[in-house]
Amino acid sequence: MAESEIDHESATPVYQQIAAKVIADIEGGGLPVGRRIPSESDMVKRFGVARDTARNAVAYLRDEGYVHTVPQRGTFVLDRSEATDAE
Repeated sequence: MAESEIDHESATPVYQQIAAKVIADIEGGGLPVGRRIPSESDMVKRFGVARDTARNAVAYLRDEGYVHTVPQRGTFVLDRSEATDAE
């Protein structure tokens, strides 16, 4: 994730801003399918947010179908083209 700037004055929730940065990295090829995304701890340090905020960003990414979490391993980028092809 190239930028670590978060606009705390924005109407967009901080967790969605973080998720948008991860999505941009995924769609831009910086985080390819199967690659682990930054951990919640990394997001806390990089963006200066609470762990709950980082956790919400990951949950949002998971809910939107960008990533899946493997317990004790991390959160990984999903191949969205398979989901798109099935529709």
